[in-house]
Amino acid sequence: MPAIFFGHGNPMNAVSSNAYTDAWRRIGEETPRPRAILCVSAHWFVPGTSVTIGTAPRTIHDFGGFPRELYQVQYPAPGDPELARRVQQMLAPLPVELDESWGLDHGSWSVLCHVYPQADVPVVQLSIDETQPPAVHYEIRHKLAPLRADGVLVVGSGNLVHNLHAYAWGRHVPEPYDWAIRFEETAKKLLLAGDDQPLVDYESLGRDALLSAPTPDHYLPLLYVIGTRQRDDAVTFPVEGIDGGSVSMLTVQLEPRK
Repeated sequence: MPAIFFGHGNPMNAVSSNAYTDAWRRIGEETPRPRAILCVSAHWFVPGTSVTIGTAPRTIHDFGGFPRELYQVQYPAPGDPELARRVQQMLAPLPVELDESWGLDHGSWSVLCHVYPQADVPVVQLSIDETQPPAVHYEIRHKLAPLRADGVLVVGSGNLVHNLHAYAWGRHVPEPYDWAIRFEETAKKLLLAGDDQPLVDYESLGRDALLSAPTPDHYLPLLYVIGTRQRDDAVTFPVEGIDGGSVSMLTVQLEPRK
């Protein structure tokens, strides 16, 4: 299976039809159908590592101030307790809690409702431990990578560039900030070169990186995806664009060369 990092952007994408959602739908149509999805979402950023074990994960509307139609969206994908337990075992000796209270937050369902609109692929979410540095999240790669060979689609959902302080909320859409463009271009070059270490130590990339990822939550899911890279993987960017001047919608896809 491929491994894919989605730039999910504004939650309203869940109920919109635009270039981003059209591209997400095409990914679902063109990607081999997975037997399950393991998703690392920017919006489950908590102290500690947990994995959802429920058989019917709830749709979490983890935002405020949006139109009513967005709160009415349900994404009733089943869970996969067997996969959850396997992830727990694979990450040992890292302590991983089997969580029955969380579900699918909008980092997962706002994208997956376009990729797999029938909600018929089981989804398990893995939390991001906010207490750990980027290197720890990247190192998990060795343990999760085998899932790809077993038909599991590893998904990261966040945004390479995510600066809401600079975002054009309800205003005329500005041109992307120069620092956002530069950081995205730097990251793409590193991804194509297979040079992961500067991406792990992204804060060392300077002011552009600090403005693009002022908090780590939306950036770290990328590390889970690139950490599963296989020797024969090709790197592609099936979705590109910067929304509101300061949110990158870049999708990064790793898949075996054909």
